Amino acid sequence: MELKIKNLSKTYSNGVHALKGITLNIPQGMFGLLGPNGAGKSSLMRTLATLQQADSGSATLDDLDILKDKAEVRKILGYLPQEFGVYPKVSSYNMLDHIASLKGISNKGERKELVASLLNKTNLWDVRNKSLGTYSGGMKQRFGIAQALIGDPKLIIVDEPTAGLDPAERNRFHNLLCEIGENTIVILSTHIVEDISNLCNNMAIICLGEVVAKGIPNELTEGVKGRIWTKAIEKDELAHYKTDLQVISTHLKAGKTVIHVLSDNKPDASFEAFAANLEDVYFAEITSRMNSTLV
Repeated sequence: MELKIKNLSKTYSNGVHALKGITLNIPQGMFGLLGPNGAGKSSLMRTLATLQQADSGSATLDDLDILKDKAEVRKILGYLPQEFGVYPKVSSYNMLDHIASLKGISNKGERKELVASLLNKTNLWDVRNKSLGTYSGGMKQRFGIAQALIGDPKLIIVDEPTAGLDPAERNRFHNLLCEIGENTIVILSTHIVEDISNLCNNMAIICLGEVVAKGIPNELTEGVKGRIWTKAIEKDELAHYKTDLQVISTHLKAGKTVIHVLSDNKPDASFEAFAANLEDVYFAEITSRMNSTLV
């Protein structure tokens, strides 16, 4: 099974060019879509989820045309948007049973078995009779995944699924996504680099509506290996370093501003080599793309 996206473009009525010729081949398993807010991730997810029409390009899941055969796509699609509402006074059991009915599972016994399986899979069985309005953020996210799994989907899209979750909920959610990704295509759209690094065998980085990098996370990291340098500086020195060097990221540590610089050679003796990681790849690609638009 493979999702093929070719030259997908979308411009909104307000003139925002959200997608600019996106081309990706996404195999079965977990695929990470990484990018900053406003990069075009949600626009791509909404297009693949048949919620909006692309201006041009194509997207196919094996022989199924996602852009044209929307009714058929929805039969095999599971979608968890970044924000979704719930009926606060309805229990998770009754809500899943209702959604299953809407998806065409008419046999009551079959629905009962399916709902029980999903509630156990998402660790919600013990709270199945509690109203959704009493659920924590993590529990609501797990309910979102449960409803997305109804109908044995072949393509699952999750948009910023771990935003706002505490570490324990985030870890449980990661384990659940990995289990799901063994038998289907799961697209994980996020701006959290660690989520992609921990979960995905394949990924792409999107910025300003364009794919700026794609491949296997470890191989992408190899591309900046030996080229990342770090140094702690005073805050008022940052502008100077940004003028002379390609500063890709900064963070505070013990009252100092720590910078990461991308350079083929050691900038000067005061810098130390840094073992590159996927976050460095991300910031290198994003800053390079941002800077090129300012030239």
